[in-house]
Amino acid sequence: MTTVQPAPHRIRRRIVRTLLAVVLVIVLVVVVFLAWANTVMGGDREAALEVWTNDAIEVAETEHSFVLAPTGDRSGEGLVFIPGAKVDPFAYARTLAGVVEDAGVTVVITKPTLNLAFFDTRPLSTFTADAPDVDAWAVGGHSLGGVRACQLADGDPSVDVTGLVFFGSYCANDISASAIDVLSISGTADGLTTPEDVESAAPLLPADTTFVEIEGGNHADFGDYGVQPGDGESTIPRDDARAAITDALVGFFD
Repeated sequence: MTTVQPAPHRIRRRIVRTLLAVVLVIVLVVVVFLAWANTVMGGDREAALEVWTNDAIEVAETEHSFVLAPTGDRSGEGLVFIPGAKVDPFAYARTLAGVVEDAGVTVVITKPTLNLAFFDTRPLSTFTADAPDVDAWAVGGHSLGGVRACQLADGDPSVDVTGLVFFGSYCANDISASAIDVLSISGTADGLTTPEDVESAAPLLPADTTFVEIEGGNHADFGDYGVQPGDGESTIPRDDARAAITDALVGFFD
């Protein structure tokens, strides 16, 4: 019995159709991902306006960041702050304005690549260059932004990082032997970075880390971007949560 083999041109057509199907699937996945990544939790406009119109704070926007600098006395200290995943960077401006006003600290809020800190491979020096008058730097972040901040704390030899700040976050890498000063602020009602998460990751931090818990605070209390899916229910007024964050930050930089 003779077996009939497919003609070469038919085989080529099948290969082309298969390759086209694969390319179309890849393109679709990329388009869907980019649409998802660029759909951010937007900042509260009233909160943003409050910072923009604050005479005590000078706001500047660069290609890489938003810079909040005191118009009065400056401490010479700075904080590079990395937003949580898919959160508008300026949603943290009002939360961080307190340490600018009360402690003279310059704050650089980064604009992460694709709104996701893990896709941002730029070194810390990219952001510190946006505030060249700062002498001493801390790095911090909210949620996954804090995880990235912990990686950056040791990752750029051109920047001497002396402090690390977490908003509802923790370290995924071990810095327990580091001499860096660390402040961890968390909420007892946080449903995304739970108190148990903070406690279980604590051994990765230096033994003298300062832990501050905001009673009744949740994950979204660290910024002005609205309700976040999966979060716990906050039982503290937003102004009180913000005041507690400011007190902790001012004490850290004092």
